[in-house]
Amino acid sequence: MNAELNTVLAFASMLAVFVMALVQLVKNSFNLPRNLVPVVGLALGLVVGVVSYPFTNMDLIMRLWAGGLAGLSATGLFELAFNKREGTTKE
Repeated sequence: MNAELNTVLAFASMLAVFVMALVQLVKNSFNLPRNLVPVVGLALGLVVGVVSYPFTNMDLIMRLWAGGLAGLSATGLFELAFNKREGTTKE
């Protein structure tokens, strides 16, 4: 079980780079509300996880988990690194 989790996390970290690039492509191509960007990242991560079947011998469920984690982490990492958020949540 622990080895499978390590494999999923390692694969998710590799997929996150590709998913982040795809999310940025979608953000620059379409006018989307900001609150839908994580959903787009999750969807693209799932798609990339499924399409990556030639590169791994993982089960479909494990690839979906890796893709979903990659999509959510890629969105969060980009927002954290490049979008400076100032102020507080309540004004």
